[in-house]
Amino acid sequence: MAIARLFDHQVIEYFKLKEAITTYLSSIKTLCPKVTSAELDYVESGLTVSELKPKHFYIHANTIQKKIGFVFSGLLRGFYIDSNSKPITIKFVRENEFATHFSAFISQTPGKYYFQCIEPSVIVSLSYKHIQEGYERFPILERYGRLVAEEVLKIMQKRIEAFLFQTAEERYIEFIKENPNLFNRVSLSYLSSYLGIERQSLTRIRKKLAHTYF
Repeated sequence: MAIARLFDHQVIEYFKLKEAITTYLSSIKTLCPKVTSAELDYVESGLTVSELKPKHFYIHANTIQKKIGFVFSGLLRGFYIDSNSKPITIKFVRENEFATHFSAFISQTPGKYYFQCIEPSVIVSLSYKHIQEGYERFPILERYGRLVAEEVLKIMQKRIEAFLFQTAEERYIEFIKENPNLFNRVSLSYLSSYLGIERQSLTRIRKKLAHTYF
């Protein structure tokens, strides 16, 4: 009976890993509909899949990131440690997003951020070396890389402008609107850090909005 349960577990794990790879390859086809089977086969040949537990670090700060991670399931947070030894959350990485300090990855320089799992996570990884070889061999993959870079740039620009032109309350409201399924998956401490306010201030904002809308 124990052997049967072990076999069932192995089968489930196999199909989960296959689904993770298929999901990542589908994301490439979404951005680049003209990608061929040969090009996808090349990408797949360089993929690895990891199952990580909560609190596990996918990326450590001050190291050169040799791979980029596509989150199939789970949730991570990106953060840095400030001059007062306080962790500052800079992003949450959920399903179908990349866990990476992108500018450090493409320049192969030490990154400034940690990426740590909040939930059990399944991550599909692709190495920098395999990506660069793919760019040289397949123009469509170079286009895919450019499109991903453009999306990362847009997200970064939007976050910068949020701190320049929005109040803390407006940043909170926008976060809730854009991430309705994420709100209950992150702690208030992480969220307040991400929004650039103290936890007590976030609590006051939530109470105010609760009275306003409910």
